[in-house]
Amino acid sequence: MKPIMFIIIFIIYLLANFYVFHHIWIAMPPNTIGRVTLVSFAVVAVSSFFISFLAGDVLPVWMTSFLYKVGTAWFFILLYFLIVMLVKDLFGLTNQLFHFMPSDAITRYTKENWVGLGFMVGFITLLMICGYLKYQWKVRVELPVQIYKTLGDSTSVKPLRIVAISDLHLGYGIGKKEFEGWVNTINAENPDIVLIAGDIIDNSVRPLNEGNFAESFHKIKAPMGVYACLGNHEFISGLKNSLDFYEKAGIHLLRDTAELVNNSFYVIGRDDRSNEWRKPLNVLVDSLDKSKPLILLDHQPYHLEEAEAYGIDLQISGHTHQGQVWPISAITNAIYEKDHGFVKKGNANIYISSGIGIWGGKFRIGTQSEYVVIDLKTKE
Repeated sequence: MKPIMFIIIFIIYLLANFYVFHHIWIAMPPNTIGRVTLVSFAVVAVSSFFISFLAGDVLPVWMTSFLYKVGTAWFFILLYFLIVMLVKDLFGLTNQLFHFMPSDAITRYTKENWVGLGFMVGFITLLMICGYLKYQWKVRVELPVQIYKTLGDSTSVKPLRIVAISDLHLGYGIGKKEFEGWVNTINAENPDIVLIAGDIIDNSVRPLNEGNFAESFHKIKAPMGVYACLGNHEFISGLKNSLDFYEKAGIHLLRDTAELVNNSFYVIGRDDRSNEWRKPLNVLVDSLDKSKPLILLDHQPYHLEEAEAYGIDLQISGHTHQGQVWPISAITNAIYEKDHGFVKKGNANIYISSGIGIWGGKFRIGTQSEYVVIDLKTKE
């Protein structure tokens, strides 16, 4: 991230926090203990976010993990406090213009009133608890896909079973125990192959190395192997360290390359868009035997029409998280042609996953964490 962009984000974040905490201060009746608690919480919540990102790798892992979880959880909680307070202020401003109700009726429960403050905090707390529980529930997406090309032995009627995941974001937020639960879920599907569409790592490789996450990847049972492409977070966490981890984890990393699997189909992995020199898709497929199925891993779901144009049979992408929470999901929906789910373009079957993991605070509001079970079969 460029320094100027970081400064802009820093200023906006501080202003949003000032706006929210100032409103809570006003809503809280004069009380020394309450206001000292509020200021203390504000300092911890706001500073944790920046300390975990700027100095996290020099602190003990447990401390960085704590700061990361507190800081990123507050990031999403702040969003909903901001929405509630903006709605309240807009309502009050509209009332001043049109006088449809007495102004003291609004301030009665929004200024120096424990009942009004308790209702607001309780509502947002309940919303975030529901969001946390929604994140913990991993949705199994069943996706039967038929293609016109044969898969190896043309007499075989058994489909190729793929478990596809993306956006694991392992690290300070998502630990080894949680990840191994995902491994058990994957193994229960008896996949032939596991495909990962980027962002295995969150923002640092350090907790993965110290926690020996590589050992957990070796527990994945897939006869044809585990294949992956890079996501933007592998560049954020340091490309060399990320590549070293992939090798230790036994992951077949495809960087603008294709591999013929079992002499039956190709898995093509594109480098993330973070690499401005990555190869065009047409160059990657030009030398391949197009009578065999082509499966593409491309982290960011841009230019989906290329999959159809260059003979891709199945594309798996991620990156969007479908926004993670509403109303961010409305933004990703506007940015991408498709920010989540299945789309078919000609003979190309494309799935954009919302991710099995998550960035930062573990909340899903209006979205889902998922893994995709694809049964790929030749269409008769």
